[in-house]
Amino acid sequence: TQVPLQIRSLMDTESFVAAIRRHVRDAAVQDTLGKLTSPPGRRVPPAKAARSAWFKTLNEADADHVKCVGEDAVDEAIFGLLAVLDGSRVIGDGRFDLFHVDSAKVLLNDPEAIGLNEVFNARE
Repeated sequence: TQVPLQIRSLMDTESFVAAIRRHVRDAAVQDTLGKLTSPPGRRVPPAKAARSAWFKTLNEADADHVKCVGEDAVDEAIFGLLAVLDGSRVIGDGRFDLFHVDSAKVLLNDPEAIGLNEVFNARE
C-alpha cells in the first residue's frame, strides 16, 4: 500500500528535495531490492530470475554492497535530473522553472538561490 505524499502546504527547495529523497530515492531503492529478492509476476523474464537467484546466494555483506551500489546509482540519477532543472547541466536552449503551486506559487529552482542539486548533495 502506498502512503500518500504529504507535504506541508508551503513548499520550499529544502522540503521539495527532502520529499524527493523520501518518496523517489528511498522508494526506488526499496522497490528495486524487493523486486530483486522476489521478482513480481507469473512470467518473470529469465534475466530478472537469474539476477534474483544470484542475489539470494550473496552473504549479508555482499548483499549490502549491492544495496549501496543501487543507492549510489539512484543518487546520481536524481542529482543529474536536479542539475538539469537548476540549469547547471544543460539539455537545450532556455531554462526550466519548477514551481510548486498550492496556496502560493513558489519557484523551487530559483537561479539566485542554492541549487536543488546542491541541497540534494548536502544529504540529511
